[in-house]
Amino acid sequence: MEEKKKKLGFNIIKSDPTDGHKGYGKGVLSLDNVSPVIIDVDAGEAEIDVGAMHARSVVEKGIKFLKTKEEVPNGKPYWLVWVTIDRKPEGPYYAGVTACYMTVDREIRRGYKSLPEHVNRMDKSLKRHIIVEEMDAKSKKVLAAFLRGHNETLWNNSTDELKKGLLAE
Repeated sequence: MEEKKKKLGFNIIKSDPTDGHKGYGKGVLSLDNVSPVIIDVDAGEAEIDVGAMHARSVVEKGIKFLKTKEEVPNGKPYWLVWVTIDRKPEGPYYAGVTACYMTVDREIRRGYKSLPEHVNRMDKSLKRHIIVEEMDAKSKKVLAAFLRGHNETLWNNSTDELKKGLLAE
């Protein structure tokens, strides 16, 4: 019987890397609190895949990415969502959530994604932005359920902007 792979959790807030350190690196954004969530649009499933931090997620491995959607007409749709966790007086919350679209055609080992967009959206997530309006309604519901199911406290402490962005019809 095949054992199911252990599910990974979010990169939870670590102690401040510049704690007690007044000089170099102070005020620098840290990738410690950001996690990539991959949404399989067709399957309606979401999971954390830390390989996406370096474009090496299970979905992306072995795929040559092209610059236009038209070059991958049979690509399967995915969302890569950068989720940043931060802490406020009420407790930890989903502070930055930004989505990027991509497609993958395993058969021809080709895919489409905009690498600059993926990098910029990760940066926006780190800077506490919410960018989910481009997502389809089904994927928004999948992401909302995933985030809530992962940690109800983080979800409850999150901004109304995030909740409305993911739960609006």
